[in-house]
Amino acid sequence: MNWDLVLSSLGPLLLGAVTATIPLAIASFAIGLVLALAVALLRLSRNALLAGIGRFYVSVIRGTPLLVQLFVIFYGLPSLGVRLEPWPSAIIALSLNVGGYAAEVIRAAILSVAKGQWEAGHMIGMSRGQTLFRIILPQAARVSLPPLSNTFISLVKDTSLASLILVTELFKESQKIAAVSGDFMVLYLEAALIYWVICLVLSTIQSQLEKRLDRYVAH
Repeated sequence: MNWDLVLSSLGPLLLGAVTATIPLAIASFAIGLVLALAVALLRLSRNALLAGIGRFYVSVIRGTPLLVQLFVIFYGLPSLGVRLEPWPSAIIALSLNVGGYAAEVIRAAILSVAKGQWEAGHMIGMSRGQTLFRIILPQAARVSLPPLSNTFISLVKDTSLASLILVTELFKESQKIAAVSGDFMVLYLEAALIYWVICLVLSTIQSQLEKRLDRYVAH
């Protein structure tokens, strides 16, 4: 083990994680959640056309690899005259991917809330939209927290694919240093260790959030 290489490369790898990997994951997850909520509501719509659009979107996203989605946006769109920089391309692809998976999580969470809650909202004069956002979604949030947290943790790891469309994040930094040093095993293991630590921290935060929310849930 080349410890001098490990120590000298630690700074650039951590910088890549802090300035690219984590911001990319946060931005993509935030946009993806908004998209997921919209798609979940489409899936729950009584309108067959809207529900069909939601089902089609989820099917396409879940049925195609994320890497292919990234390549279609970054390398494919230019053939149609649409050229995007690496960062916007990565955010769009990752957000669309999160939207497809998180939509089913949110839809299931909304369906898990007792129908009586909808009726209660109607009884006190709330519209369907008000009932959704003031009564249903807060309860659905507790149910969806664990799977959505897992989605975010997976997203952090998936950001490594952005290195293939020239985004200089954690894994891309390890590739650049490995190409110069020639010690690929050490650099890739070091990058893997940093990803692992990040995911451990996120898992700990997830557990703490679940414990806090449990205090407000009747058992």
